[in-house]
Amino acid sequence: MRRTRILGKTLTYLLLLACSAVFMLPFLFMLTTALKSSAAVLTIPPQIFPSVYHWENFGDAMRMMRFWRLLGNTVTITGLTIVGTLLSCTLVAFGFARFDFKGRSFWFLVLISTMLIPGQITMIPLYILMKWLGWIDTIKPLTVPAFFGTAFYIFLLRQFFMTVPRELDEAAIIDGCGPMRLLLKIMLPLIRPALATVTIFTFMHTWNDFLGPLIYLQSDNMRTLSLGLYSFQGEYVSQWHYLMAASILLMLPCLLVFFFFQRYFIEGTTVTGIKG
Repeated sequence: MRRTRILGKTLTYLLLLACSAVFMLPFLFMLTTALKSSAAVLTIPPQIFPSVYHWENFGDAMRMMRFWRLLGNTVTITGLTIVGTLLSCTLVAFGFARFDFKGRSFWFLVLISTMLIPGQITMIPLYILMKWLGWIDTIKPLTVPAFFGTAFYIFLLRQFFMTVPRELDEAAIIDGCGPMRLLLKIMLPLIRPALATVTIFTFMHTWNDFLGPLIYLQSDNMRTLSLGLYSFQGEYVSQWHYLMAASILLMLPCLLVFFFFQRYFIEGTTVTGIKG
Protein backbone atom coordinates (compact mmCIF):
# COMPACT_ATOMS: atom_id res chain seq x y z
CA MET A 1 0.00 0.00 0.00
CA ARG A 2 2.76 2.41 0.92
CA ARG A 3 4.68 1.48 -2.22
CA THR A 4 1.58 2.23 -4.30
CA ARG A 5 1.24 5.70 -2.73
CA ILE A 6 4.91 6.46 -3.36
CA LEU A 7 4.58 5.32 -6.97
CA GLY A 8 1.47 7.46 -7.43
CA LYS A 9 3.17 10.57 -6.02
CA THR A 10 6.23 9.95 -8.20
CA LEU A 11 4.12 9.68 -11.34
CA THR A 12 2.20 12.82 -10.36
CA TYR A 13 5.40 14.82 -9.86
CA LEU A 14 6.83 13.53 -13.15
CA LEU A 15 3.64 14.55 -14.97
CA LEU A 16 3.70 18.02 -13.38
CA LEU A 17 7.38 18.37 -14.26
CA ALA A 18 6.67 17.45 -17.88
CA CYS A 19 3.79 19.94 -18.08
CA SER A 20 5.98 22.64 -16.52
CA ALA A 21 8.68 21.98 -19.10
CA VAL A 22 6.15 22.39 -21.91
CA PHE A 23 4.90 25.69 -20.51
CA MET A 24 8.48 26.91 -20.00
CA LEU A 25 9.45 26.36 -23.64
CA PRO A 26 8.12 29.74 -24.92
CA PHE A 27 9.99 31.60 -22.19
CA LEU A 28 13.14 29.58 -22.92
CA PHE A 29 12.80 30.48 -26.60
CA MET A 30 12.46 34.18 -25.71
CA LEU A 31 15.48 34.09 -23.42
CA THR A 32 17.77 32.26 -25.84
CA THR A 33 16.70 34.51 -28.72
CA ALA A 34 17.39 37.59 -26.60
CA LEU A 35 20.96 36.34 -26.04
CA LYS A 36 21.74 35.71 -29.70
CA SER A 37 23.29 37.98 -32.30
CA SER A 38 21.17 39.18 -35.22
CA ALA A 39 22.86 36.66 -37.52
CA ALA A 40 22.38 33.74 -35.11
CA VAL A 41 18.64 34.45 -34.87
CA LEU A 42 18.20 33.77 -38.59
CA THR A 43 20.44 30.70 -38.70
CA ILE A 44 18.95 27.65 -40.43
CA PRO A 45 18.58 25.13 -38.91
CA PRO A 46 17.81 27.25 -35.82
CA GLN A 47 20.01 26.93 -32.77
CA ILE A 48 18.28 26.48 -29.44
CA PHE A 49 21.25 27.73 -27.45
CA PRO A 50 23.63 30.31 -28.96
CA SER A 51 27.33 29.61 -29.21
CA VAL A 52 28.05 33.08 -27.78
CA TYR A 53 25.76 34.74 -25.24
CA HIS A 54 25.21 38.44 -25.93
CA TRP A 55 24.09 39.83 -22.58
CA GLU A 56 24.64 43.32 -23.91
CA ASN A 57 21.41 42.94 -25.91
CA PHE A 58 19.44 43.81 -22.78
CA GLY A 59 21.40 47.01 -22.24
CA ASP A 60 21.01 47.97 -25.91
CA ALA A 61 17.27 47.30 -25.80
CA MET A 62 16.90 49.41 -22.65
CA ARG A 63 18.77 52.27 -24.26
CA MET A 64 16.83 52.15 -27.54
CA MET A 65 13.39 52.06 -25.90
CA ARG A 66 14.25 54.67 -23.20
CA PHE A 67 13.54 52.03 -20.60
CA TRP A 68 14.11 54.04 -17.42
CA ARG A 69 11.75 56.82 -18.45
CA LEU A 70 9.03 54.34 -19.37
CA LEU A 71 9.68 52.38 -16.18
CA GLY A 72 9.20 55.48 -14.04
CA ASN A 73 5.84 56.23 -15.67
CA THR A 74 4.70 52.62 -15.32
CA VAL A 75 5.75 52.34 -11.67
CA THR A 76 3.98 55.61 -10.82
CA ILE A 77 0.73 54.57 -12.48
CA THR A 78 0.86 51.06 -11.04
CA GLY A 79 1.66 52.25 -7.51
CA LEU A 80 -1.11 54.85 -7.41
CA THR A 81 -3.61 52.36 -8.85
CA ILE A 82 -2.74 49.75 -6.22
CA VAL A 83 -3.06 52.29 -3.40
CA GLY A 84 -6.38 53.59 -4.72
CA THR A 85 -7.80 50.12 -5.28
CA LEU A 86 -6.86 48.83 -1.82
CA LEU A 87 -8.11 51.96 -0.07
CA SER A 88 -11.47 52.28 -1.82
CA CYS A 89 -12.32 48.59 -2.16
CA THR A 90 -11.44 47.80 1.45
CA LEU A 91 -13.63 50.60 2.82
CA VAL A 92 -16.61 49.75 0.61
CA ALA A 93 -16.31 46.01 1.24
CA PHE A 94 -16.08 46.60 5.00
CA GLY A 95 -19.22 48.72 4.86
CA PHE A 96 -21.20 46.10 2.95
CA ALA A 97 -19.99 43.30 5.23
CA ARG A 98 -20.27 44.91 8.67
CA PHE A 99 -22.81 47.76 8.56
CA ASP A 100 -26.57 47.21 8.47
CA PHE A 101 -28.27 49.95 6.48
CA LYS A 102 -31.45 50.23 4.47
CA GLY A 103 -31.16 48.76 1.00
CA ARG A 104 -27.79 47.11 1.61
CA SER A 105 -28.62 43.99 -0.40
CA PHE A 106 -30.10 46.06 -3.23
CA TRP A 107 -27.09 48.35 -3.54
CA PHE A 108 -24.71 45.39 -3.36
CA LEU A 109 -26.67 43.77 -6.21
CA VAL A 110 -26.39 47.00 -8.20
CA LEU A 111 -22.64 47.01 -7.57
CA ILE A 112 -22.24 43.41 -8.71
CA SER A 113 -24.41 44.12 -11.76
CA THR A 114 -21.86 46.64 -13.01
CA MET A 115 -19.53 43.71 -13.67
CA LEU A 116 -21.88 42.72 -16.52
CA ILE A 117 -21.23 45.98 -18.40
CA PRO A 118 -18.52 45.47 -21.06
CA GLY A 119 -15.65 47.94 -20.95
CA GLN A 120 -16.20 48.79 -24.62
CA ILE A 121 -19.53 50.42 -23.75
CA THR A 122 -18.03 52.83 -21.22
CA MET A 123 -14.88 53.56 -23.21
CA ILE A 124 -16.21 56.49 -25.25
CA PRO A 125 -18.18 58.18 -22.42
CA LEU A 126 -15.14 57.92 -20.15
CA TYR A 127 -12.90 59.45 -22.80
CA ILE A 128 -15.34 62.34 -23.29
CA LEU A 129 -15.44 62.89 -19.51
CA MET A 130 -11.65 62.83 -19.20
CA LYS A 131 -11.30 65.25 -22.12
CA TRP A 132 -13.87 67.59 -20.53
CA LEU A 133 -11.87 67.50 -17.29
CA GLY A 134 -8.66 68.26 -19.20
CA TRP A 135 -6.97 65.04 -18.08
CA ILE A 136 -5.91 63.74 -21.49
CA ASP A 137 -2.16 63.04 -21.71
CA THR A 138 -1.89 62.82 -17.92
CA ILE A 139 -1.86 59.84 -15.59
CA LYS A 140 -5.12 60.92 -13.92
CA PRO A 141 -7.47 58.90 -16.19
CA LEU A 142 -5.42 55.80 -15.39
CA THR A 143 -5.18 56.30 -11.61
CA VAL A 144 -8.09 58.39 -10.28
CA PRO A 145 -10.83 55.80 -11.16
CA ALA A 146 -9.04 53.30 -8.90
CA PHE A 147 -9.94 55.47 -5.88
CA PHE A 148 -13.64 54.85 -6.60
CA GLY A 149 -13.48 51.07 -6.25
CA THR A 150 -13.70 48.03 -8.48
CA ALA A 151 -16.75 45.77 -8.26
CA PHE A 152 -14.88 42.46 -8.43
CA TYR A 153 -12.36 43.38 -5.74
CA ILE A 154 -15.11 44.75 -3.49
CA PHE A 155 -16.98 41.47 -3.85
CA LEU A 156 -13.82 39.46 -3.10
CA LEU A 157 -12.95 41.46 0.01
CA ARG A 158 -16.54 41.45 1.24
CA GLN A 159 -16.59 37.65 1.09
CA PHE A 160 -13.47 37.55 3.26
CA PHE A 161 -14.93 40.04 5.72
CA MET A 162 -18.03 37.84 5.98
CA THR A 163 -15.92 34.87 7.12
CA VAL A 164 -14.69 36.75 10.19
CA PRO A 165 -16.99 35.98 13.17
CA ARG A 166 -19.18 38.81 14.41
CA GLU A 167 -18.10 38.01 17.96
CA LEU A 168 -14.79 39.73 17.24
CA ASP A 169 -16.65 42.93 16.36
CA GLU A 170 -18.65 42.78 19.56
CA ALA A 171 -15.56 42.15 21.69
CA ALA A 172 -13.68 45.01 20.01
CA ILE A 173 -16.61 47.41 20.46
CA ILE A 174 -16.84 46.51 24.15
CA ASP A 175 -13.13 47.36 24.45
CA GLY A 176 -13.83 50.77 22.95
CA CYS A 177 -12.94 50.24 19.27
CA GLY A 178 -14.62 52.49 16.74
CA PRO A 179 -15.35 51.41 13.14
CA MET A 180 -12.02 52.58 11.71
CA ARG A 181 -9.99 51.12 14.55
CA LEU A 182 -11.91 47.87 14.17
CA LEU A 183 -11.03 47.81 10.49
CA LEU A 184 -7.36 48.68 10.94
CA LYS A 185 -6.54 46.67 14.07
CA ILE A 186 -8.80 43.63 13.78
CA MET A 187 -10.03 43.09 10.24
CA LEU A 188 -7.11 43.94 8.00
CA PRO A 189 -4.63 41.53 9.66
CA LEU A 190 -7.19 38.72 9.23
CA ILE A 191 -7.74 39.30 5.50
CA ARG A 192 -4.12 39.74 4.45
CA PRO A 193 -4.34 36.91 1.88
CA ALA A 194 -7.26 38.68 0.20
CA LEU A 195 -5.42 42.00 0.21
CA ALA A 196 -2.37 40.30 -1.30
CA THR A 197 -4.57 38.78 -4.01
CA VAL A 198 -6.10 42.15 -4.88
CA THR A 199 -2.61 43.68 -4.96
CA ILE A 200 -1.29 41.00 -7.30
CA PHE A 201 -4.29 41.19 -9.63
CA THR A 202 -4.13 44.98 -9.75
CA PHE A 203 -0.39 44.94 -10.37
CA MET A 204 -0.67 42.43 -13.21
CA HIS A 205 -3.53 44.29 -14.87
CA THR A 206 -2.03 47.77 -14.56
CA TRP A 207 1.55 46.80 -15.42
CA ASN A 208 0.46 45.05 -18.63
CA ASP A 209 -2.32 47.49 -19.52
CA PHE A 210 -2.03 48.61 -23.12
CA LEU A 211 -5.44 49.96 -24.10
CA GLY A 212 -5.73 52.55 -21.31
CA PRO A 213 -2.36 54.24 -21.94
CA LEU A 214 -2.97 54.02 -25.69
CA ILE A 215 -6.23 55.98 -25.34
CA TYR A 216 -5.22 58.62 -22.79
CA LEU A 217 -1.45 59.12 -23.21
CA GLN A 218 -0.26 60.94 -26.31
CA SER A 219 3.22 62.38 -25.75
CA ASP A 220 6.36 60.24 -25.75
CA ASN A 221 7.35 61.36 -22.25
CA MET A 222 4.12 59.96 -20.79
CA ARG A 223 4.33 56.51 -22.34
CA THR A 224 4.34 53.32 -20.29
CA LEU A 225 6.39 50.18 -20.90
CA SER A 226 3.58 48.48 -22.80
CA LEU A 227 3.32 51.42 -25.23
CA GLY A 228 7.08 51.63 -25.44
CA LEU A 229 7.29 47.95 -26.37
CA TYR A 230 4.64 48.44 -29.05
CA SER A 231 6.57 51.34 -30.56
CA PHE A 232 9.81 49.38 -30.22
CA GLN A 233 8.25 46.48 -32.10
CA GLY A 234 7.24 48.72 -34.98
CA GLU A 235 10.65 50.39 -35.14
CA TYR A 236 12.83 47.30 -34.73
CA VAL A 237 10.53 44.67 -36.23
CA SER A 238 13.41 42.75 -37.83
CA GLN A 239 15.69 42.91 -34.79
CA TRP A 240 14.26 39.86 -33.02
CA HIS A 241 16.98 39.63 -30.40
CA TYR A 242 16.31 43.19 -29.23
CA LEU A 243 12.55 42.64 -29.35
CA MET A 244 12.78 39.52 -27.19
CA ALA A 245 15.10 41.26 -24.74
CA ALA A 246 12.63 44.15 -24.38
CA SER A 247 9.74 41.71 -23.92
CA ILE A 248 11.58 39.90 -21.12
CA LEU A 249 12.31 43.21 -19.39
CA LEU A 250 8.60 44.02 -19.45
CA MET A 251 7.57 40.56 -18.26
CA LEU A 252 10.22 40.08 -15.54
CA PRO A 253 8.53 42.17 -12.77
CA CYS A 254 5.31 40.15 -13.17
CA LEU A 255 7.22 36.89 -12.84
CA LEU A 256 9.04 38.13 -9.74
CA VAL A 257 5.86 39.38 -8.07
CA PHE A 258 4.06 36.10 -8.66
CA PHE A 259 7.09 34.03 -7.60
CA PHE A 260 7.59 35.81 -4.28
CA PHE A 261 3.89 36.24 -3.43
CA GLN A 262 2.43 33.00 -4.80
CA ARG A 263 1.72 31.70 -1.29
CA TYR A 264 -0.51 34.70 -0.54
CA PHE A 265 -2.06 34.42 -3.99
CA ILE A 266 -3.05 30.79 -3.43
CA GLU A 267 -4.43 31.57 0.04
CA GLY A 268 -6.34 34.55 -1.29
CA THR A 269 -8.14 32.60 -4.00
CA THR A 270 -9.86 30.40 -1.40
CA VAL A 271 -12.34 32.03 0.98
CA THR A 272 -11.27 30.92 4.44
CA GLY A 273 -12.24 31.77 8.00
CA ILE A 274 -10.08 31.98 11.08
CA LYS A 275 -7.82 28.94 11.31
CA GLY A 276 -7.95 27.02 14.52
